[in-house]
Amino acid sequence: MAHTKRDQAKLLLRVRRIRGQINALERALTDEAECFSILQLMAACRGALNGLMAEVIEGHVRFHVLPPDVKTNSPQAEAAEELIEIIGTYLK
Repeated sequence: MAHTKRDQAKLLLRVRRIRGQINALERALTDEAECFSILQLMAACRGALNGLMAEVIEGHVRFHVLPPDVKTNSPQAEAAEELIEIIGTYLK
């Protein structure tokens, strides 16, 4: 996948941040933290994964679904932008 290779460093940084959040969640559970703190950590992990998912989906649409020669004001490009926007909204 060309877009994941091109954005590899940025995507890996996000994955490492997510790993840090998961590790914090594990520590909170091990240390028997309050439910509220655990729920906050879980929500943060979910949000981070959803953000990563939205970014990879956006790259997939832009590089694999749209033809490479599509004009930015074409109906296809506008539909792709709408799709990217609605997926981003859904994953928030």
